[in-house]
Amino acid sequence: MTDVIIVGAGPNGLMLACELALAGVHPLVLERHATPTGEPRANGLVGQVVRLLDRRGLYARLSGESTPPTPQPAFTFGAFPLDLTMLAENPHYVLGVPQAQLEAGLAARAAELGVDLRRGHEVVDLRQRPDAVEVNLADGTQLTSRFVVGADGGRSAVRRLAGIDFPGVTNDRSISRTATVTVPGPSLDPETGGLRVPGYGVVAPFQHTRTARGLIAWAPFPGRPAILSTTEWPDTPTNDETPMTLAELRASVARVLGADIPLGAPDGPGLLRRLTGRNTRIAARYRAGRVLLVGDAAHVHPAMGGPGLNLGLQDAVNLGWKLAATVRGWAPQGLLDTYESERRPVAERVVMSTQAQSALIGPGDEISGLRELFAELLRKPEVTGHIAALMSGADISYPADPTDPLAGRCAPDVVVHTDHGATRLAELTRTARPLLLDSTGTHAGIAAPWRDRVDVVTGSLEGTTATALLIRPDCFIAWSAGNAATLRASLTHHFGLPG
Repeated sequence: MTDVIIVGAGPNGLMLACELALAGVHPLVLERHATPTGEPRANGLVGQVVRLLDRRGLYARLSGESTPPTPQPAFTFGAFPLDLTMLAENPHYVLGVPQAQLEAGLAARAAELGVDLRRGHEVVDLRQRPDAVEVNLADGTQLTSRFVVGADGGRSAVRRLAGIDFPGVTNDRSISRTATVTVPGPSLDPETGGLRVPGYGVVAPFQHTRTARGLIAWAPFPGRPAILSTTEWPDTPTNDETPMTLAELRASVARVLGADIPLGAPDGPGLLRRLTGRNTRIAARYRAGRVLLVGDAAHVHPAMGGPGLNLGLQDAVNLGWKLAATVRGWAPQGLLDTYESERRPVAERVVMSTQAQSALIGPGDEISGLRELFAELLRKPEVTGHIAALMSGADISYPADPTDPLAGRCAPDVVVHTDHGATRLAELTRTARPLLLDSTGTHAGIAAPWRDRVDVVTGSLEGTTATALLIRPDCFIAWSAGNAATLRASLTHHFGLPG
């Protein structure tokens, strides 16, 4: 019997597999595609997930950078530019790697950890028993696992087979067109890399630009094909299922900007995609017995602001240590249920954010008036700071002891100074084990009974006002300096009775 079967080898499924393997659990990943599709999808990662990848040692291998990630000075919200330099603490990080590269990096890491990844295996049925789940594959094979996790996207077969509803709304008013393209040099602004449009001006790169007729985004990625996309709101909705062409996108650009831009196709495979409407849904429950959902299988939403991987990968890391603790037998009562109680509110805020942005880019004079007011509000640092925290996920606060001001928040980038030198928190969390940082030297004895599952590091702490921090495997704070009784209670509450 397998510990955990993960259905889907996208970023979320692979990240979960890595987390389980780090925790000593042996997952089996099933992917229905025989080979990685390589289809251009997400173009990068946005938000606190970039710091999370750093804390698993993945940022350097994905980015090629030897230095830690730094916040970005600008981003967009609802086609508004956000000046993040006005913030005293900027929480917004960006890692510009395409999804195919992310998947390849996570697959390589999973292989290093001994994860069994089987491609070309499609799940067609499952049946739950009191102690296990039986999984049937399209080739007639039957597998048995203690738990099954659906990481198989918005059309999740696992979700359907588990009988989990997917309520929400589909708005079919908009049509979005996206393609990888080439643009001749005279149509490019040499200073900014933006699109030079006769009679309009320059369309800035890596921003959504709204006009009275629609929305356009231009992304000239270094070293790979540029991506151009438009969104329009036709008077009559269409369900055109014919393949999209570059000529169709060019005509859409002309309608949105009021001017023509010559477009060419890049060498090699490219992206040509038309999407009608926006789908917003959250699963009725994230767990049905021994079946759980992660990532797009649990929630779908508009792509505005690029929150999908930030949400899904943090789902995986939140679920990973809790599921591993359950499999290994030391999870306290109800720990696995906190996956949904902690992550569902985060998904609801992402839905709220993306729906608000969708409204702000819509057509009409009323929206134009709303945008004029919103632009005034964004000149205030407190408003921009609130938006940045929402988009990045830096505002997440899980339920915790109300008397502990840091508990439930993501751990800051602490540096621990010991006799051996300075060590970043990101270097101490790569094993995905619970971690107690103690500058007083008095807490190690309290945590000693949990030494089989909690690491202790003693040294002075830089980057926090706390003298001690108990940090969960997902890098959220379980406890900050208090007395021995509260530390012992937090250890038991999060990590079970001592071994």
